[in-house]
Amino acid sequence: MKREFGIARCGLACCLCSENNNCAGCNSGECHGKEFCENRRCSIEKGLSHCYDCKEDCRKGLLGKIKPYAFTVFIKRYGEEYLLECLEKNERKGIVYHRNGINGDYDNFNDVEELINFIKTGERLKGVVGK
Repeated sequence: MKREFGIARCGLACCLCSENNNCAGCNSGECHGKEFCENRRCSIEKGLSHCYDCKEDCRKGLLGKIKPYAFTVFIKRYGEEYLLECLEKNERKGIVYHRNGINGDYDNFNDVEELINFIKTGERLKGVVGK
């Protein structure tokens, strides 16, 4: 885990991204998605550093996907530092952010609360299998 990469504006965990060698991040002038990233544009327009700083419950852009949305909700509830601690603990347990391409163990959830529980515990609820 590379904590210095932190969490993207939209909630994605840049700190765990296997592709971050080619990414300068949301706040750099070199962000690959800076022209089309709705979350970057919106948060800059509102003067916010991250979507989790916004009081709205929004599903714009990447927040329309469960993983960044759940990470954003998690930070709103518990703070970014606790999310980083949980992600680091889970990584030590063998939980992978990107397994094949961009999908990993935090994907294939259909329910935000189940994913938030998984982030906190590193364990899927019994009988719950992602699709």
